[in-house]
Amino acid sequence: MGINKPYHRNYRKLKEAPSSGSSSWAYIVDHNYAQHPEHYIRAFSVIQQDILNLFESIEPSDINGITYSFRIHSLLMRTCIELEANFKAILKENTYNPVIKKGSNMGSPRADNTWTINDFKLVNKTHHLDDYKVELPFWDGIGKDRRPFEAWKRNESLSWYKAYNDCKHDRLKNFPKANLENLINAYCGLFVLLSSQFRTESFSPGSIGLGVGPIGYYKGNFGIGEFLMITFPGNWDENEMYDFNWSKLGEEQDRFQKINYDLL
Repeated sequence: MGINKPYHRNYRKLKEAPSSGSSSWAYIVDHNYAQHPEHYIRAFSVIQQDILNLFESIEPSDINGITYSFRIHSLLMRTCIELEANFKAILKENTYNPVIKKGSNMGSPRADNTWTINDFKLVNKTHHLDDYKVELPFWDGIGKDRRPFEAWKRNESLSWYKAYNDCKHDRLKNFPKANLENLINAYCGLFVLLSSQFRTESFSPGSIGLGVGPIGYYKGNFGIGEFLMITFPGNWDENEMYDFNWSKLGEEQDRFQKINYDLL
């Protein structure tokens, strides 16, 4: 049996049915699905444009992966901060109530400014981040294909996120980690996290969105921002899939539900 109401900020596969066309995406643009989604898409768009500007002076290629600079450092910081903002939005708009486990304040609520990558990793269980694939159309070399969260499949840490933390806490010592390779992985990670919430919807004024063109020079589906190409997970278990008719459910007052991350 599938899931009969969509979760907040959680895009996933819908079971095939006569109504599965619009039902597979229409809930994403419902105003109750996510709080100010355009805020997060606009932030990504600014970061993406700055990365494209960077490509005017640093060619996107394997050979330049170790290139580091103050501008790359700045972009790495901004990208990972935005990634954290999205993780927090997902956890907050669903149900997540972590508590302090040690010390005199044991059992008290843990403020969101203390949440770490270990908290954020819970989202992988519901969004299948480690199964997303990204392609950079202009990249020269094997780095064209990226799976930014694949390390989580092996229960390993994300090297690019660790690089961000290392550079944040000691830039002088760890400055070489603020390199193009880590920036692009972080950029792709943010793109995946947004795609796992909003599919390909950019929430642009006057745009219907969510369309994917089958014909073009590049063999793939472009996602949010129309620069990176996205392959969505295809390994959802039947009981993980959505199963509803949005044309009916969308008229109900109680049409969304919350993921209980406290139970994961």
